[in-house]
Amino acid sequence: MSDRKVIAVVGATGAQGGGLLRAILDDSSGEFAPRAITRDPEGEKGRALAEQGIEVVQADLDDEASLARAFAGAHGAFCLTNFWEHFSADREIEQAQNQASAARTAEVHHAVWSSLEDTRRFVTDDRMPTLQQKYKVPHFDAKEVAEGFFRDAGVPTTVLRTAFYWENLIYFGLGPQRGEDGVLAVTFPLGSARMPSMAAGDIGKIAYGIFKRGVELIGQTISVAGEHVSGADFAAKLTEAVGEEVRYNDVEPDVYRSFGFPAAEELGNMFQFKRDFEAEYVGARDLDVARELNPELQDFDTWLGTNGARIPIPEKG
Repeated sequence: MSDRKVIAVVGATGAQGGGLLRAILDDSSGEFAPRAITRDPEGEKGRALAEQGIEVVQADLDDEASLARAFAGAHGAFCLTNFWEHFSADREIEQAQNQASAARTAEVHHAVWSSLEDTRRFVTDDRMPTLQQKYKVPHFDAKEVAEGFFRDAGVPTTVLRTAFYWENLIYFGLGPQRGEDGVLAVTFPLGSARMPSMAAGDIGKIAYGIFKRGVELIGQTISVAGEHVSGADFAAKLTEAVGEEVRYNDVEPDVYRSFGFPAAEELGNMFQFKRDFEAEYVGARDLDVARELNPELQDFDTWLGTNGARIPIPEKG
């Protein structure tokens, strides 16, 4: 056990980190050992990880010193932030800087930073509102800003740019809803654009593929997805999965931003970015690259085969 390389996993109780932990445990080579980092090791999820034989340590993303202790002695660190916990891009940036500084202090040999594009590099006009005083899509923009912290700290890092989770259909309220006519529909302001998307757990498996490739991928930015799916594709594949017609309701971004639910403006801007810059966003995500790093990469049909029954479907009438 002592000669195994430890990978410290931030977000160990979440989808990305959980996928990485499972990938490490499933690797019969035994090259790496997992270390789960969580705010509450004694919580239900933390205890469940410990029962699997995983080392579980406490750290808080707002506390750099706790992160440095959690990273100590680790070969690798998988680093991320959770915007949806607090909805603040500025706090996300601070938490990323804490992780980069802690990785430097701990002399981590390889960090993987879970990231997304800064949309302000693309949106240079007023086509969408500015949010939180300085961002276009805060949960995207902050993550690319944070990439610079790892570079500036001198931490050997691979940037892993991810994509829309299909689990959002289950947990985030983005699954089919019934219209006044009783027919199910998915509503996205995407026009005919394809949207890179994937199973959240596959991100962790791809991260493990990066760690296994080692120094070869340090300094690189790798952008991934499981499939590029249009709004019409979402509807057609969901129709087959749930056994009931699902339509694609394409609306304008301004309409989506007006829906009034928490983060409606944020998501409206996000979908508009993906619609207006489809060529750049899709073009950065070569599915073959993702599959090389995770040979078990799922497409949407495969994911639906396992998870379709978990998508909440409103009752008729």
